[in-house]
Amino acid sequence: MRTSATLPPLQALRAFEAVARLLSFRRAGEELLITQSAVSHHIRQLEEFVGRPLFIRKARSIALTSEGADYLARTSNAFHIIADATAELRSKGKRQGVKVSLLPSFAANWLVSRLHRFQAQHPDIDLELDPTLRSTDFMADQADIAIRYGNGHWPGTEVHLLMAEQLSPVVSPLLLKQGPALSTAQDLLQHTLLFAKKPMDWQVWAEAVGLDLTHARTIQLTDYNITLQAAVDSQGVAIGRTLLIRDHIRSGRLVQPFPDVITSTRAAHWMVTPTNRKLSTATRAFADWLIGETSEYIK
Repeated sequence: MRTSATLPPLQALRAFEAVARLLSFRRAGEELLITQSAVSHHIRQLEEFVGRPLFIRKARSIALTSEGADYLARTSNAFHIIADATAELRSKGKRQGVKVSLLPSFAANWLVSRLHRFQAQHPDIDLELDPTLRSTDFMADQADIAIRYGNGHWPGTEVHLLMAEQLSPVVSPLLLKQGPALSTAQDLLQHTLLFAKKPMDWQVWAEAVGLDLTHARTIQLTDYNITLQAAVDSQGVAIGRTLLIRDHIRSGRLVQPFPDVITSTRAAHWMVTPTNRKLSTATRAFADWLIGETSEYIK
């Protein structure tokens, strides 16, 4: 029962937020564990309550009206405030926790080996690592903080540069010995180039050394860890994210055939937090520790 004539039904408001974020009645229903028709009912109920349409219905898609987009921005902020207040209330007298969303490659090749230092400084904080390849979605993932790789442009978030990668091709010693020669960058076109999801790293390095990759032979893999393993297994040449693969280089599993190492914020590791959400004390402690751990990479 509503106690205010100006407060919309909470279930309808929650359905609106999910539909507006996902732009899909079906996916919103799956997320909320209700039927698609129930979602549609909640949206009609909310539109009747506010007295105006919030969505533009198309044949196979939907879009927010300008008023709907404005309403989403303001109601999402309200949900964040409620979630933060609830989390703070539930945490009183309990151990604090931080859920970190990050790429599996960053977790395995950089972060995990350093976590003992955070635990030593903050023994009262429990960390939950959520390795994922999904884009940052703080509402859906319920993460407190994220670490992502790319150019730092993720709408609706605040970003802090942790470290720009140092890019250089890497290859197994066996492929370097038995495969086509790798004397110049142009020789890469005689090899298969390995990359994860998008060839961004290769593009940054190739542009810097003046190499045209238009006709390069490539294999696309899902995750950077898989890309590294393919390179170790002599399946092709990978672009080395040097800050992550130092153990591979030191052990000799991979070698760098060229001296050119390119650093760019287009291919960098970023700390990502949601806009307009206050970080908990525990999350702020992890963020400050992470910034301290990566300060040596920021010149």
